[in-house]
Amino acid sequence: MTPILSKRDLTFQLFEVLPTARLPERERFAGHSRELYQDVLNLAYTVAERHFANHARQADLHEPTVMDGKVKLVPEVAGAMKAFREAGFFAAHHDEELGGLQLPWVVMQAVMAHFQAANVGSSGYPFLTIGNANLQRVFASPEQQEKYMLPLVEGRWFGTMALSEPQAGSGLADITTTATRRDDGTYSISGTKMWISAGEHELTGNIVHLVLARIKGGPAGVKGISLFLVPRYRINPDGSVGESNNVVLAGLNHKMGYRGTTNTLLNFGEGGETIGEIVGEPGQGLSQMFHMMNEARIGVGMGAVMLGYAGYLVSLEYARERRQGRLPSNKDPQSPPIPIIEHADVRRLLLRQKAIVEGGLSLGLYASSLVDDLQTGPEEGRSDAGLLLDLLTPIVKSWPSRYSQESLSDAIQVLGGAGYTRDYPVEMYYRDNRLNPIHEGTEGIQAGDLLGRKVTQAQGRGLQVLLERIHADLNAAEGLEGMSEIRQGVRDAVQTSQAALTKLISQAADLGPDLYLANANAALEMLGHTVVGWMWLRQASVAVRALPSASVSDRAFYEGKKQAARFFAVHELPKVPIWADLLGRADRTTLDMQAGWF
Repeated sequence: MTPILSKRDLTFQLFEVLPTARLPERERFAGHSRELYQDVLNLAYTVAERHFANHARQADLHEPTVMDGKVKLVPEVAGAMKAFREAGFFAAHHDEELGGLQLPWVVMQAVMAHFQAANVGSSGYPFLTIGNANLQRVFASPEQQEKYMLPLVEGRWFGTMALSEPQAGSGLADITTTATRRDDGTYSISGTKMWISAGEHELTGNIVHLVLARIKGGPAGVKGISLFLVPRYRINPDGSVGESNNVVLAGLNHKMGYRGTTNTLLNFGEGGETIGEIVGEPGQGLSQMFHMMNEARIGVGMGAVMLGYAGYLVSLEYARERRQGRLPSNKDPQSPPIPIIEHADVRRLLLRQKAIVEGGLSLGLYASSLVDDLQTGPEEGRSDAGLLLDLLTPIVKSWPSRYSQESLSDAIQVLGGAGYTRDYPVEMYYRDNRLNPIHEGTEGIQAGDLLGRKVTQAQGRGLQVLLERIHADLNAAEGLEGMSEIRQGVRDAVQTSQAALTKLISQAADLGPDLYLANANAALEMLGHTVVGWMWLRQASVAVRALPSASVSDRAFYEGKKQAARFFAVHELPKVPIWADLLGRADRTTLDMQAGWF
């Protein structure tokens, strides 16, 4: 079996590039150690390999179906959820009083990476449940947490987020689901929700939906949206599961990939009253929901990375074993064929995959470490950590989603015709990942958020923090052996990106919002590549410093890091000026195109 991920790379990212081993110096993580974190990661690997990877293909081939009104999944999914629950991962990052280990978020994201790599479909159930519980921990009342959150933390119930509707996907201002206040302070929920992942199944005793709805009589637009806790089954006073809450499965969506996670059309209030409880105050729903959505966006980026990573490892193994052809310099037709990894173009395909997935993993874990800095770091640095996290979130969600798809295409290319068959999993990973540029906000939405809000937020402080940190790492890498091309590539990308943004922002008032945002995708691409280039600068700098005292096996690992960083600097970062040019001169091509001209 091909490894689900590289333990060596994950250890490198967490403990050599990031200061994860120093987190126990913080009060919340007192008593922790690198050894504890390593033990948790080893447990995650074992559970993911034994209980998740074992049915990934089966769940893809046998997608969820409805029988007698109930969703049927392959039976191994239930076993995977049981193993995940018994390992304590639902609660691992929560307070000890809730049964958790108070794990740092960066370690928790590394834990989840194992399950996303092994079986992204089955990992969707705990992914959503953990996010649901995290939102409740921040916004729900103590009584609601006792009633709805604790069963999620214990893994007894699962959770979802129910936002979209058939007529309102990303345009949540147009939702029509209504909430009518009842005499006891609860609400009667009525409406239809579409694209609800994990919205119906028999894996658990209850499902807690986080539902966006509009209180009758409330204002139009996003100001009238509130958030409600709506269980699949009503809850008795003693906490046990009661009668149906009339959340009715209207149908399953049949997906290109990611099939292991059910995706549903749900009717609330069909055949009887659906009762929910409001979270916080009326009109706060969208801002509350963004807590879970932003968390989910980092998780989507990490999921994309791990799908790309899994494809990379499969293609790497194949390239080492598959023999075909001879080097151009070898004119002897009777000489034995060579492993295809010896061919320069195959190495190019592998090196690009490595640059994408290991760069993307570095970015996802860096963003996760900012969550820890925001929550537990020194007070004086929390504001900057929060602003930088806000700036990076659309990039973390979008860049790996987009470029892991290209990486997986390269993986299929390495396998050749075999990659186009179901005999190898790379075609499944390719189909699975195609969802990631879409859900939790499309690339266009992330681009608009980045350029329209994040780069100018707090007078541009988030962008300033980013530039300060990149320049600090550039200065620290000065004089390191073999780093000149890498440093130059990152420095040029930073200067080009900064100049383009400065020019565009200075013209914003004259351009107007439509033209200002017309090339937002170019900003997302430009900053995405620049930031990943920075991630590779950080990795290469660590590798170069470690090389003199490295063992034979570690030396190969560090040389690989250095070469992948050079590849990204030489092959990928030269694309930045193209995007910067479109952005800086406010190109009108797409804006001026008329619908009738297509």
